[in-house]
Amino acid sequence: MSRFEYPRLTRSEILSFLVDSQIFSNVTAHHLADPTPDFVADLYTQLLIYLDSFQEEDGQMEFAALEQLENPDFHVEMVPRMNLYSRVKEVVASLHCPTQFTVKDLLKPNAERTEIFVSAILNFCFHKDNKMNLLKPIVEELNLLDEQQKEWEAKLSQLNAEIAEYNEARERELPLVQEVDRELKELRQTISELNNHQMSLRTTYRKLKDMTIEMDAKIFNAEHELVQSVQVNAELRSKIVQSPDKLQGSLEEKKLVREDAKNAENLAKRSFEDKNAVMEVFTKVSKKLSKHLMVMQKIQEQVNSAKAIDKDFKALKSKLSDDGILDKSHDANLIELQGREEQLDQLRKQVEKESHAKCEEATREFNNVKMEIKSRKQELEERQRKVESVVGEVDSITSSTNSIRESCAAEQQELLRRCEDIMKEFHQYSHSIGAVLPIA
Repeated sequence: MSRFEYPRLTRSEILSFLVDSQIFSNVTAHHLADPTPDFVADLYTQLLIYLDSFQEEDGQMEFAALEQLENPDFHVEMVPRMNLYSRVKEVVASLHCPTQFTVKDLLKPNAERTEIFVSAILNFCFHKDNKMNLLKPIVEELNLLDEQQKEWEAKLSQLNAEIAEYNEARERELPLVQEVDRELKELRQTISELNNHQMSLRTTYRKLKDMTIEMDAKIFNAEHELVQSVQVNAELRSKIVQSPDKLQGSLEEKKLVREDAKNAENLAKRSFEDKNAVMEVFTKVSKKLSKHLMVMQKIQEQVNSAKAIDKDFKALKSKLSDDGILDKSHDANLIELQGREEQLDQLRKQVEKESHAKCEEATREFNNVKMEIKSRKQELEERQRKVESVVGEVDSITSSTNSIRESCAAEQQELLRRCEDIMKEFHQYSHSIGAVLPIA
């Protein structure tokens, strides 16, 4: 017994399933209790359509095929019925139903046999729906995985494009970075040279400052000595006496003092001139120092620009390091995506293997159906040859009948003609007899 045919469904279960699944919503219990050929044909047609084993176009016959028949009007309704019968018989046979489906079940249906066949088909519908419901989450998951795979592939292509853009930007900025490195090295070398020059200038400035302090001390001492000499001169003038000897002595002393004062004055002048010379030297040195200061300011500005360039260089370095980290993260994401892709490929291969197995099974079934169709085609050809032979015999009989009919018609015409001749002769004879015999 088939697992699709039993347990046999009750009439109420059949009605509820047909109505709930919208296979045949106009069915009633009366239809199943007393089925008609039209109702059974419609019911089997809807069941086969529900099982995707029959199309509405399958019941129609092509005009070219109808033209091959002698009386196509007689076969317009019979051909769809025979197609439906063959499809229902195939389905019932594939379900291993113990009761064989015959043409009588389609043309003169029985309620009990109809319920048996409908129960078998509906049990198979139950089984098919359960299997499809079990496969539905897998199909949905597979579709979801396909969508995710497409999304990951799009993200992967986007990340690859971004990585390529970053690599191109890094290659474009690499000459600029190298040039900045070279300029930075040159600026550092210039800064070291200017620092050395600044140290030498500071040493010279300190020496000149020490010399200026010494000259200021000497000038201060000379002025102090000049003041003291003036005071001494005033004291000496106050001590002048009337005595010539004393006067002579005082004059000599004053001469000596004056000579000393002149010497001191000369020394003061020379020290003043030396101080002026030192001041001129200081002025020149100050001008040179101001020039050097301007140069140092320019150098400081260059140093500041170099520091800014160094800061930009460090920022570029940090950006490059961030880009490297981002590249590493992208590589990790790429590896993860490749792993997911491998999993999806394995799943796809598994699904392809299952589909291939199903295709092979379907191919085997198709080959079996094809072999059956070939055998049926051979049977039909043999039957057609028999029909053609019978038609030939009928044609020969018809031709012989026509020839006999024509010969009979010719004989009838001959007999009619002879009868007419006899009647003419009889009338002539009667006229001749009437002319000879006397009238009473």
